[in-house]
Amino acid sequence: MKPASHRERLIATIADLLAGVRHVAVGASSPIPAAAAMLLRARQEAAGGDDVRLSILGSVEHNFFTNGSAELFDCAGQGRIDAFFLGGGQIDGAGNINLVGVGDYPNTKVRWPGSFGSSYLYFVVPRVILFREEHTPRVLVEKVDFISAPGTSAPGVHRTGGPHALLTSLALFAFDKDRGRFRLTSIHPGHDLAEVQAATGFAFDAPDTVPATPDPDPDTLALIRGRILDELAETYPHFAGLLKAELAGADAAA
Repeated sequence: MKPASHRERLIATIADLLAGVRHVAVGASSPIPAAAAMLLRARQEAAGGDDVRLSILGSVEHNFFTNGSAELFDCAGQGRIDAFFLGGGQIDGAGNINLVGVGDYPNTKVRWPGSFGSSYLYFVVPRVILFREEHTPRVLVEKVDFISAPGTSAPGVHRTGGPHALLTSLALFAFDKDRGRFRLTSIHPGHDLAEVQAATGFAFDAPDTVPATPDPDPDTLALIRGRILDELAETYPHFAGLLKAELAGADAAA
């Protein structure tokens, strides 16, 4: 079996972060989180465990909502969504995310789509995974220019949700809610601590020895390359096609 690709490793890592959840919601334009949620469900079914419900916006097959994001927000507010994904043009060391733009608001020199319901979901979904493939100082900043959704709240503020982890193209971080900062959990193969530190604009904690992010096992790879790619093609045909082309290219090179 061909070794895991970078994207396959990210999918498997997110699926591991979702272990134990019952309902995963995935926003628009999120093929890797969507694939990870599908992998979680496939693993649960194979193990004979409880069913995992998926709500993937933009999907017909993998979404039981009929009124888009309005039902998603209602469901989250009722405590019936266990995990969600957020990204951001900027993410800082306190788990704050910026989806508005770069510069002093409202005179932002670079404008992004906007906060939408990010702050609301950040407060009510227990396990929010921050996911951004680009790992550079322009994305992972010391302090975001605008807080679309805060990573922490003041004492006395009712909040059932918040950041659980941050996954990038270089590493995986866990969020320490008591300290309000990230701790490095693992570094992806081919990279090292010095590279992660140089690419990160905020300070973070790290163990004396940082383990490597594990590759998916053969059973997981078989699921990703078979059932998951087939399911993913319904909502993300272009992305599924890219992964299939990568596999075909690897087979040809071998």
